[in-house]
Amino acid sequence: MKKIIYISCLLLLLMAGNAFANINIIPKPHYLKAGTGQFRFNGATLVAASKELSDEARLLADMFTTVAGYSLEITKKEKSADVIFRYNPTLKDELGDEGYKLNVTSDKIVIEAAGKAGAFYAVQSIKQMLPVEVAGYYPVPDVKMSIPCVEIKDYPRFKWRGYMLDCSRFFPSVDRIKKHLDIMALYKLNTFQWHLIDYQGWRMQVMKYPNLTKIGSQRDQTIIRQRGKVDYEDKTPDNGFYTQEQIKEIVAYAAERHITIIPEIDVPAHSIAAIAAYPELSCTGEPAKVRELKVGGMSNVFCPGKDFTFKFIEDVLTEVFELFPSQVVHIGGDEVKKEGWQKCEHCSKRMKEEHLEDYDELQSYFIKRVEKFANKKGKTIIGWDEILDGGLAPNAMVMSWRGEKGGIKAAKMKHQVVMTPHHDLYLDYVQSKERENEPYVAFANVLPLERVYNYDPVPEQLTDEEKQYIVGAQANMWSNFINTPAHFEYMTYPRLCALAELTWTNQEDKDYSEFQNKLEKQYQRFHEMHVAYRRHDK
Repeated sequence: MKKIIYISCLLLLLMAGNAFANINIIPKPHYLKAGTGQFRFNGATLVAASKELSDEARLLADMFTTVAGYSLEITKKEKSADVIFRYNPTLKDELGDEGYKLNVTSDKIVIEAAGKAGAFYAVQSIKQMLPVEVAGYYPVPDVKMSIPCVEIKDYPRFKWRGYMLDCSRFFPSVDRIKKHLDIMALYKLNTFQWHLIDYQGWRMQVMKYPNLTKIGSQRDQTIIRQRGKVDYEDKTPDNGFYTQEQIKEIVAYAAERHITIIPEIDVPAHSIAAIAAYPELSCTGEPAKVRELKVGGMSNVFCPGKDFTFKFIEDVLTEVFELFPSQVVHIGGDEVKKEGWQKCEHCSKRMKEEHLEDYDELQSYFIKRVEKFANKKGKTIIGWDEILDGGLAPNAMVMSWRGEKGGIKAAKMKHQVVMTPHHDLYLDYVQSKERENEPYVAFANVLPLERVYNYDPVPEQLTDEEKQYIVGAQANMWSNFINTPAHFEYMTYPRLCALAELTWTNQEDKDYSEFQNKLEKQYQRFHEMHVAYRRHDK
């Protein structure tokens, strides 16, 4: 009899272990308890939802249309439903707007959330527990659409879980951006910083200044830097920009996935594409050309001594604000070479009028003037940590990229901070010390997957009060070396999965070995989605 009981208990443990082995959710949930058995979806599965969560219920119902050939039926009667979306505002204090409870038994799924985002993330957890074929684009009628029984209580560590894509140097299509937004949503990332302008191209249509796209989005060719070789000219014209209708389409697509798009209009540097279109924006007013080399900076920047510069920026931002509903707009502010300002009579006159002592203060004046306009329009600016130079604008957020020093300084000044130190979160860095074995060219700095995963955005130097100003972290994909969609994807995945877990999961709950095991399932999912990725073996 004891032997039978022992064997029965062992079988139950094995079943629970197998169930847990099938739960490969990234980012790791705050609380997860594996059960026994499975819930199976089929064409007869009924879904009920509170009216507040009806969109998320429809998202789940439609998930099976392509791969399984059926969509789940929506019913108003919770008692007869197999899957229940339940709006529960009392959970807000415990889990926030993005948290959720998910209880899966063999005969019922119950999702509870205080907000639409929480219910959406519960659906993403369900999607990750389903067979990887669900991520694909073709029917798989023979695959059983089952998920393990489990109890999950989950919420994010940070409110800013971001990713930046540089679309100036490498110009991806609308469909490519949508595909990437889908993957971001799957891993519960909620902020997409859209780097729309730089030396190599102006990518946003601005109605008041048509030359920005007529001239600024065009470059005669691209000078490509190769590893250990002489740069070569590809002799191929590069052009392209997003129309305002396309921008609206992408913004709406992201919003449906609870992703906020933060536009970046970089000033006063990284602006040669605009100066090529309107030379009077520079100190000299001389004709300029959109930069062909993808790497390196330029000293030809916007002139803060000319009133036209600020009129131009305000006109552009007015159209930006109409297109992007986000509270925050990124204004750059980084890598400003001031040699031109030092020779400019307009800048000298401005400094005298404003009683500015040096050129760092002139840069600060520039940023503060832009912020004043943005605040008047109800917007908050965020900039790279150089905006601290010469004095930080009163209400600005800071994105700390030159290490953590700028972020620490801003947090101590009680300004909100997004951590994005280049040595931990720049995805254009090579992924292995064996650089010659990597299939694509990248910056020489090494950023392995493990370093991304282990990064903690909250510096120990801060007090408990100051730590509250660290609102999240962001990985940045600069496209200085990117030439194809596969190259971009290879550099991004799966390091973006590591970013997702470090911004969602509490630091003490992370486990890199466990994360590596979960990646095996993600690699299969990437394959189904036709996404290029770099495999990181244990």
